[in-house]
This record gives sequence, structure tokens and C-alpha cells, in this order.
Amino acid sequence: MNPVLFIGALLGFLSVAIGASVEHLIRPNVEPEVFRWTMTAIRYHQIGALVVLALGLALVAGVPHQLAKWLKISAGLFALGTVLFSFSIYAAAITGIEQLTYITPVGGSVLMLAWISAAWGALRYATERN
Repeated sequence: MNPVLFIGALLGFLSVAIGASVEHLIRPNVEPEVFRWTMTAIRYHQIGALVVLALGLALVAGVPHQLAKWLKISAGLFALGTVLFSFSIYAAAITGIEQLTYITPVGGSVLMLAWISAAWGALRYATERN
């Protein structure tokens, strides 16, 4: 089993389930601003799920070892960043404890590291091939 592919699929499933729950259960009970930032969390969640899934598919396709190393690092960072970013917002929306959103920028920073690690892996792979 490819754990990256599994995590990407699980994140995707959760993004749809949580998105539907937010729309039908939370929207009528929260302020419009809370609903707006919850929808931002869902958008980031869905993007993170797709990226992790794509990285898992690339790993299944059999990329060279040096590139696979960076893709795995990037996938782990995307999964962690997505959970920290989106789930801190979900938790704040459900509980009303806005201090939980103090975790959100940490998740955003981890997501930026994920993008940088993917770019770094691509650059390293390109320079090694030449």
C-alpha cells in the first residue's frame, strides 16, 4: 500500500464530508464571517488533498529515488499543513473558541514549506539529469 496515496484519498473524502456538513449544519448557526473563513479552510483542504493524491500517484508511477525522496517529504508537509490549517479553523467554527485559529498560520507556513520542498525536489532532479 502507498501511504501517500491513502492519505490523499482520505483527506479528499474528509474535505467533501466536512464541506457538506459545514454547508448544511454549521452555516445556519454561525456568523457570515465565520462561515467565510470556514469555506477558505475547505478550499485549502481540497487543494491539499488533491496535491497529496497527485504526489501519491507520482510515487506509484515509479519516479527516480532522489525525486521520490522529495515528493514524500512534500506530501508529508502538505498533509500536516492541511490538517493544521483547515482543522484549526473547523475546530474554531464548531467550538466558538477563536483562539484555535492561532494554529492556522502555522499550518499555512507548513504548506509553504511543502510547495518549496516540491520545487526543490524538481530542481535537484533537473540538475542531476543534466
